[in-house]
Amino acid sequence: MSFTEILRLVWINIIGNRFKVLLTSLGIIVGSATIVIVIGIGQGGQQDVAEQFKNLNAGTITISDNSGISSGGMGGGMGGMVFVAMPSGGGNSRGSGGSMPSGMGSMPPMGGMMGQSQQRIERTTFSETDLEEISYFVPNIEELTLMATASTTVDGGTMDEEAEMNVVGATTDYFDITNLELMFGSFFDDISNDNLERVAVLGYQTAVDIFENVFDAYDSTILINGKKYTVIGVLNQTGSTVSDVDLDSSIYIPINTAKKDVMGNSYSPNIIVIAQDVDEISTTIANIEQLLSEIYPNGSFSVTDAGSQVTASQKSADTLSFMLIAIASIVFIVGGIGIMNVLFVTVKERTQEIGLLKALGSSKRDILLQFLLEANFISIFGGIVGILLSFALIPLISSFGTTIVQSAFNVVLALAFAVFTGTVFGFYPAWQAASLKPIEALNQD
Repeated sequence: MSFTEILRLVWINIIGNRFKVLLTSLGIIVGSATIVIVIGIGQGGQQDVAEQFKNLNAGTITISDNSGISSGGMGGGMGGMVFVAMPSGGGNSRGSGGSMPSGMGSMPPMGGMMGQSQQRIERTTFSETDLEEISYFVPNIEELTLMATASTTVDGGTMDEEAEMNVVGATTDYFDITNLELMFGSFFDDISNDNLERVAVLGYQTAVDIFENVFDAYDSTILINGKKYTVIGVLNQTGSTVSDVDLDSSIYIPINTAKKDVMGNSYSPNIIVIAQDVDEISTTIANIEQLLSEIYPNGSFSVTDAGSQVTASQKSADTLSFMLIAIASIVFIVGGIGIMNVLFVTVKERTQEIGLLKALGSSKRDILLQFLLEANFISIFGGIVGILLSFALIPLISSFGTTIVQSAFNVVLALAFAVFTGTVFGFYPAWQAASLKPIEALNQD
């Protein structure tokens, strides 16, 4: 039998059983749509990671204070008691131990006190002096700056009531280090910082939240923690995060002003460092940790680099992609089993037809090819319908905020999965049909 004749028989059987073909291909339809969507979601997740960290220099190192205060239990209604060694000299401890005020060396017994524990804790408050020492003693440093964040009340613009927003105390260097871009206006300078000026630069989303129209923000007045600030600029939208700061949803003010007006005693800035050579960043981190341990022997701080943050986020995105693809593969397997079951029934129903074809001279190969082609056609049909279905579903899913990347690779892979599924799960029923003996098949009731 020629290949053309085989194709004609396959087409006649498919057209004659359209409803059965549609039901058989449902698993493949769902599997193909799932493959296109889940791979698109995985690629979208990777794109989101890249977008999130696009403002983060690969050599960025963030140093933050980890010191905490813990207290032991005390009975008799006294509550917890902690003796905190406060740093001396402008907030820098330089390793000096704190001491208790005079007159507190001996405390009278307190009624009902069942027990007491004390813990000496040193709080690390970084300063310009620390920047100078890191710059001087640690090689491979290109830029560094201080920044501090806090959540406080903000009011103004078209807001009906005040709301909690993120405020970033920063220096002029922070603007360059984080690769920020202004939509209009300007960023504050060192003079504004030294003079404790109340000026603010708004992230794009913050400007929208406060004024609705970002262009209304410039030269307007807003209240930050109850104090009037003049808006001198608005940033371009970035969709990025730097040192756990959402750049679009923050308000930027001079760091000295932030310390005075917003943060007060809770002021605890981070140091952001840009390394010159990214390949030497692990050595740079080790040197910074060693230096800070000598400056603050009782301090506790963490040193993290941008590369590890990006890698961790990328691994999370990759893990999500793998899980979604695994789910899609299971759907395909279920669809393949459906094809196999239907083909088994088809072989049973068409046993006499197979016997007749063999009696007329069709070879085992011809019968095998015929049933394999039927399985593949069903799979291809299901794959195409599934891909078209995914194109209809992607805009709906994207409307919920999920990023989905559409590409030709997703379509080709879904179609390849469909053909592979039809071939693998259709082979055994086809082989069973091809192995029937003509006499037994003709005599089958």
